[in-house]
Amino acid sequence: MDNIAGTKSSLTWVVHISVALLIALWLFPTVGLLVSSFRTADQISTSGWWKAMVASEQNLILRAADPDEARVERNGLFVVEGKFFGDNADPGISAWGTSSRAVDAYSIGDVADLGDGETLELRQDGSYVWSGSEEQISGRGQRVFITANIPPDFTLDNYDKILLTGNNTDSMAKAFFNTLTVTIPATIIPIVVAAFAAYALAWMDFPGRALLIAIVVGLLVVPLQLALIPLLKLHLGIGIGKGYLGVWLAHTGFGLPLAVYLLRNYMVGLPRDIIENAKVDGATDFLIFTRIILPLSFPALASFAIFQFLWTWNDLLVAKVFLIDATGETTVMTNQIVEMLGTRGGNWEILATAAFVSIAVPLIFFFAMQRYLVRGLLAGSVK
Repeated sequence: MDNIAGTKSSLTWVVHISVALLIALWLFPTVGLLVSSFRTADQISTSGWWKAMVASEQNLILRAADPDEARVERNGLFVVEGKFFGDNADPGISAWGTSSRAVDAYSIGDVADLGDGETLELRQDGSYVWSGSEEQISGRGQRVFITANIPPDFTLDNYDKILLTGNNTDSMAKAFFNTLTVTIPATIIPIVVAAFAAYALAWMDFPGRALLIAIVVGLLVVPLQLALIPLLKLHLGIGIGKGYLGVWLAHTGFGLPLAVYLLRNYMVGLPRDIIENAKVDGATDFLIFTRIILPLSFPALASFAIFQFLWTWNDLLVAKVFLIDATGETTVMTNQIVEMLGTRGGNWEILATAAFVSIAVPLIFFFAMQRYLVRGLLAGSVK
């Protein structure tokens, strides 16, 4: 009875668990990157993104107010008073110190003896009293090491630094539009060329058609890295050089074999009667292609568009080879993030924000087109 059509397999739960695990493996890093992009540098360095909603223990290095501006004379001593945290903040200070060798030397309420009558007192709410002689209470503010439980803090400053202000504004915003400039034509051009070629290989009889199909299949296994240098030499030889045109043609050449193969298999599976009836009615191949084949082939076109868009958007190697990025005028986002790793290796909040900005557009594009993905890939596999 287990083999009767329509009955559920006993391994259905295995499939469900496997799908759930795959979704989790993809979702957790993405959510982590999103959460980290809104966190401060101190929180990222002290706790994982999964602890973003709870207080985290942080070791802070703070300075008292500038003595030249805040000191007052009181009973023969000069005093600086202030507060390290906001008025309504409850930092939960557990220990503090005045030296990097003893960051937990004092507890709340203790008075640190800094020598020669100079003292510093830190209270639970983060307020402090620094007192001493005129010579002691001068120069820079006293440095204090504080161990505290800081509540969750989410900020838009990371996005402001990346997209609106800061040193990376021009480069990151320019890199975003440069990536769009590369990706959109590099997605549309191979689809247009491959659609014409796939129709010819699927429905037009001409000598050498089988050989061309075999060549297309063979090109699927050609490594991209093997063709980079010869193709660049060809571009330089014909005067294209390095630029947007060169990278568009490179992406088109690397994406055409899969596009032609995928679209040809889909178009072969379309009903022959529709095309024959159109020819009987006097329709030309061009009319059949534009009025019948293209509308019916939209799932296959959309599925390849997803792959091509993701490949070109996330590409670094082809952009490095075929784009001049020495001046930053044509730098794409993947290359910009690599450069930020070199100059901002410790600023994880900036890197997380830049990485999420980089993946946001592919995510939107994928979810908008994903319903056509499976239909386009499976079409033509069974008749």
